Amino acid sequence: MDASAQEEITNTDSWAQEELGKADFGDKRLTNRFIQITSDIAAQPEASVPQACGSEAASKAAYRFLDNENVTPEAIRASHRDKTVERVKEYKTVLAIQDTTSLSYAAHKATSGLGPIDGNGSNGLHVHSVLAVSSDGIPLGLVHQQVWARDPKEKGKKEKRKKLPIEEKESYRWLKSLEATKQAMPEGTHIITVTDREGDIFELFALDRPRNMDLLIRAVQNRRVKVDDSEIGKLRNTIESVPAANQTMTIHLEHRPGNPARDVTLHLRWKTISIMPPTNKSKKYAPVSFTAILVTEADPPTGEEPLEWLLLTTLSIETFQQAAQCVLWYRFRWLIERYHFVLKSGCRLEKLQLETAERLERALALYCIVAWRLLHLTYLARNTPDASCEVVFQTHEWQALHAFTHKTNVLPTIPPSLHEATRLVARLGGFLARKSDGEPGVQTIWRGLRRLDDLASMWLLLHSPPSQAAFQSCG
Repeated sequence: MDASAQEEITNTDSWAQEELGKADFGDKRLTNRFIQITSDIAAQPEASVPQACGSEAASKAAYRFLDNENVTPEAIRASHRDKTVERVKEYKTVLAIQDTTSLSYAAHKATSGLGPIDGNGSNGLHVHSVLAVSSDGIPLGLVHQQVWARDPKEKGKKEKRKKLPIEEKESYRWLKSLEATKQAMPEGTHIITVTDREGDIFELFALDRPRNMDLLIRAVQNRRVKVDDSEIGKLRNTIESVPAANQTMTIHLEHRPGNPARDVTLHLRWKTISIMPPTNKSKKYAPVSFTAILVTEADPPTGEEPLEWLLLTTLSIETFQQAAQCVLWYRFRWLIERYHFVLKSGCRLEKLQLETAERLERALALYCIVAWRLLHLTYLARNTPDASCEVVFQTHEWQALHAFTHKTNVLPTIPPSLHEATRLVARLGGFLARKSDGEPGVQTIWRGLRRLDDLASMWLLLHSPPSQAAFQSCG
């Protein structure tokens, strides 16, 4: 990065410097390049690498960065993870949400190192991530990530894999991520690992955890359970026999493909149980104590499949409020689905044309930071609407936004709120801001940020004092 680039720092440059400035690749020039590339991509996340970088020279530098053996995916993620931990320390309770997604590169036949991702002959990579989310739903950053390609020779050998020890199965990723979370997270924060039904693994239940860590897992297996050290039955029969609490709770389900947003009223029932180890593992493992919470929808709309979650948690549940809190926390699990959506649709990661899986993994590590940035801005604005927009936007950013939107050079003396500024950004991205539209989503915000980057750059150019170099050239 040259001196002029350092001087003309845009908003994305500023956050990138703050977030990634301590990255260590063994060469400060690589760190500067990393910050610049991330900044460029964050300004235009859906653009190709050459389009985002803006010039042939910058594009070549970006590709050299992704091809550099000193630039490991772990080194790329490390500085962001460290900043994530700093943000985690500000909260008493944080959710560590795990999930797996796949990246398809079926159209990129020349890319080496990929593996099968489905039964239709598509090749790509599998990605397992841990996203830290505050207890009120703000994405704080990526804690850990595993990336792998399946061995094509193992395709179709499902029965053989079932007999392998857990350490040799893909499902070991859940345990490995829990161990990584233990290592990364501060002792002073209560960490709750949240997973969907793929995390219903007895070895995960039995894994040693420090006192500040708990589990909240959606069950899929109808396991053998023991109640009060005597009765042995099946999980579902046991929890269904418990009367529902005489209270209900209502949650809002966000829009998903094929499912419109709606409010859902829920019945809750819960019971503390001991989950028995699988028969073939009873000599190795002892029963583990959990509380099962059955969540069922009351009076679903006609034609709608009723919501039902069977949750398992190591948290102590004695009251309706405690059970309801677990439901609210599990509801935030969908944020990691949004994170993967932003990564693939917003950042168009599956469109990258790189020659090897190793380069793709480096690019993935970089784009994961950009995807978090977009998601964080969206939900920070929703959760802290009255905060000053300068917690996110630099002065010239919100000034350019205000001037363009209101068609005036008369600026307010006090910066607008974060909620107001974010909605203005969303309007740049096509958000109509009608009463029926609710809050803007990630897609409209990232489109708006792209336009804002251009507006802010022009505003900064027009309102910056002429440089000494400019006077000299005029003389």
